[in-house]
Parts: sequence; structure tokens; C-alpha cells
Amino acid sequence: MASLNPNFCKSSKLPHMKVLNFLLVICFLQLTACDFAREDTSKDASVHQLAPIHFALSQAPLTLDPRVATDAASERVIRLIYQPLVDFDQHFKPTPKLASWQMVSATEYLVSLRSPRPLFHNEQPLNAEDVKATYDAIIQLANSPLSAEYANIQKITVHDQDHLTFYLKQPDPYFAEKLIIGIMPKRLLEQQHDFARYPIGSGPLAFVEKNNKLVLRRVADGQIITLSEVKDPTVRVLKLLRGETDLLQGELPAELVKYLQTKPEVTVKTGLGANYSYLGLNMQDPVLSNLKVRQAIAHAIDRQALIDKVMVNHTRIAGVILPPEHYAGNHHLKAYDYNPELAKRLLTEAGLSLPIKLVYKTSTDAQRVRIATILQAQMRAAGIELEIRSLDWGTFFEDVQQGNFQLFGLTWVGIKTPEIYAKVFGSHQFPPDGFNRGRFSDATLDDLLVKEDWQAATYRIHEQLPYIPLWYEGQFAVFNKNITNYSPKPDGNWDDLATIRKYAH
Repeated sequence: MASLNPNFCKSSKLPHMKVLNFLLVICFLQLTACDFAREDTSKDASVHQLAPIHFALSQAPLTLDPRVATDAASERVIRLIYQPLVDFDQHFKPTPKLASWQMVSATEYLVSLRSPRPLFHNEQPLNAEDVKATYDAIIQLANSPLSAEYANIQKITVHDQDHLTFYLKQPDPYFAEKLIIGIMPKRLLEQQHDFARYPIGSGPLAFVEKNNKLVLRRVADGQIITLSEVKDPTVRVLKLLRGETDLLQGELPAELVKYLQTKPEVTVKTGLGANYSYLGLNMQDPVLSNLKVRQAIAHAIDRQALIDKVMVNHTRIAGVILPPEHYAGNHHLKAYDYNPELAKRLLTEAGLSLPIKLVYKTSTDAQRVRIATILQAQMRAAGIELEIRSLDWGTFFEDVQQGNFQLFGLTWVGIKTPEIYAKVFGSHQFPPDGFNRGRFSDATLDDLLVKEDWQAATYRIHEQLPYIPLWYEGQFAVFNKNITNYSPKPDGNWDDLATIRKYAH
């Protein structure tokens, strides 16, 4: 999923037992919070400023090697350990990071490294040879999920320490936007260094160790930051309130976020997000291939009610993958309103007898299952009986990749370029060549994508509904009062770990 970390929806026994369990959890939290562990503020403040900052995660990074990372936690840490040639601004336009670029021709990009530039964490200089070695390593690595992304590179020529040229096999106007891989030292690549466990980059955070937790050191001031996996969201909240951890971000049920907003000892920051949640459909299915059925499903979902029940503040109803503030976004798209009677009429016009039965696949994540259960109740009023199949993540995602589904729910994470529309909806982008897992094929859309007419293309996608759009997830971070200089980012990245501060109470 292209810098994506999809995950989406457990079972249907929600009402009485879940409410009772939740009330018990809240009571437990209230009692435990009374025992909140306070730091000794009698010590010198400068010592406290450099006391370790503890960040609790729902899932630890699976790898620290930029060539093979696909999970969100790995990619977010890698952004801080390594530095890429190119990054993106607030409107998702590419901006220089380690280097600027010039498109000499449709298949030729000259890259110029900025000077001065940071050293690698082993104190060695970073130069154009390291850039070439990094991208060569991705292309040559048999098991790299990124190999296909860079298969269009014909060759890379180094001119001197500061300049190199990428030559492409085919024109690619978005090539500069793909130069986002963290640069690795050439010498260590040649030595087959284990970057997955002992990363060495040039980013603001340097690797220290990884045992039960990942320990990083900020290059600028020596600040230690630890990242620990705590899968259970209630336990993460308890650790925060006890002072055993300093920071949480994302991956909490809305009820716990709202509960934390009542606690004076912590700060909750929320903001707009860009990660896009949706329902995927199998366009090869004889029922779902009918546009009226897809329209009925769109009108059978009360998105705002779902957002109010299970999502955090700043979550917004979505239109298409890229948000309206993106330079290729479309803020004119009209949301599909919740109208179960219209949904029933559309299903009848499609020649179907009500209720129709559809199978919805999701992961076993509790939040995603809860969403699925609410979807099931909403769709029932529209003449749709939704069967929920909750699978372990590996099985679920394998089914999605293989096209073994009717409906599924996922989230696109960290998408930056409009090229995503061609990869997800292009008629020639069926897996393994692209991400068109629903096998949607539309000649009109293909033509608009070739022309890069994003306004018309997004209208066509919104009209044809190869995806049922849900929302752009709001982002939030929760931290103790002695933490400053930290805010959640629209794509969920942890970039402010480069600036976060911890002070004495």
C-alpha cells in the first residue's frame, strides 16, 4: 500500500456488555489515576530536560531498514533516523530535503545535494555515491517491496560528491516525488550491514539499542527517546496517567480520548488528518458490478453518525483518496447522504430482492470490528444484510491482495501524490502490477488519468464508486503536562520527536 498502513474493522455483540465493560474500565482508570506517580521536582531542571522521553506504541516498528519497511510504525521511525532527498510541504508538493532537482528531459533528472549537509551517525560524510548506492540497493534487493516503484530507473550516474543524474526508462513527471527513501552509507551497504536492527542514517534521531524497547538519541542535544510496544489501549492510558510513559499518539478508541480530555494532568491535541478510510468493493462480483448497488451502499452509511460514535475530533467526511487541501484535491465533491429509503429503491431498480446479503471482511482490531458492527446495523435499515468476517491481519490482507472479498475496509496512510489514482483505479493496475484490488476498469477514467485532469478524474471516481468513501481520520496526541513542542501531523508521522521537550513539573 504505498507508504500505507491499512487496517480496518470485530463482532456484533456491542450493546449491554460492552457498555458495562467500558464503565468498569473508566472506574478502574479513575481509581488508578489517583495514584499518579509524580517525579521529584526538587532536582535540577536541566537534568529533567534530558530525562528520557517514553513513547508508548500500539505496535513496535517491524524493521529499521528503509528498503523493506511497509508498516506505519517502521516508516515513521525511519523518517527520523534517515533523511531523504525530497520531502513534502503542507500542500503535499515536493520540496528539497537533502537535495534539489532539475528535470533535464522527460527521462533525465539531475540531483544536487545541498551543502552543508548532515553527517551520518557514524560521523562519515554523506555524498552522491551514498545516494546512488541506496537506490541501487533497492532495485537489486529481491525481497524489497519497493523494487517495482523504482524499476523505471535505467541507471544512476555520479558526477561528483554533490551531483548525480537519474536516467529513466520511461518518462515519469512524478519521479522527483519518489525520491523519499532514507539515504544509507554506501560502505555499509557494500558490507551487508544489518540496517534492520542497527540502522545508521543522517536524521535527527540516532539509533542506540533495541531490546524490549527501541532507544533513540537526538543528535542535536543527546535527548533520549524510548519507544515501547503496549498493545492494549487501556494499559497505554494507565501508563500515561501513572507517569510510566510520556506520550501516546493515535490508536485509541474515541471514548478513551474523550476520557483523557477530562484529566487535568495530561494534554490532548487534535488536528485534521489526511489518512483516508474507505470500503473496497470487488468489481468482478455480479452484484457489486452494478453501479446502482454501489450507490445504494453509499447511501446506506451514516458517516457522520459513525464519526460521532467512534472517531476523534477533526475527523471529516471524505470524498476521494487525497484530501481537499491537496494540490490535486477536489473540495467540490458532494458527500453521499444517509438515505436508506433511496438505497432500497436503488437496489430494487437493480433487479434485486430485498434484503440482499453481502460479506464484509475486516481485521480483528477492536476499533475496526466496532466500526463494522455499526455499518452492519446501518445497512440493515437500507435492505442490506452485512455478514462480518473478522480475520487475523495476515489472512485478511492476503485476501484483499488476492481479490478474495466482496467488501473490505482499509485506510490509505501517508499518500502524497495523485499518481495514487492510476495505481488504485487504472485498468492496467491489477495486482501484482498495481493496487487495483477491486479490478475496476473504466476507459473514461483511464483517459482522464493519462491527461492528469485531476478534477475530472476525481469526479469520475466519486461518481462510479469503485471505493465507498468514509472519512479522513482526525489525528491526536496525548502527553503529560511536562511535555512541550509536540503536535500530531495530518499523516500521523512523529516528526516532532525531533523537537519535543520534557521539563520538570
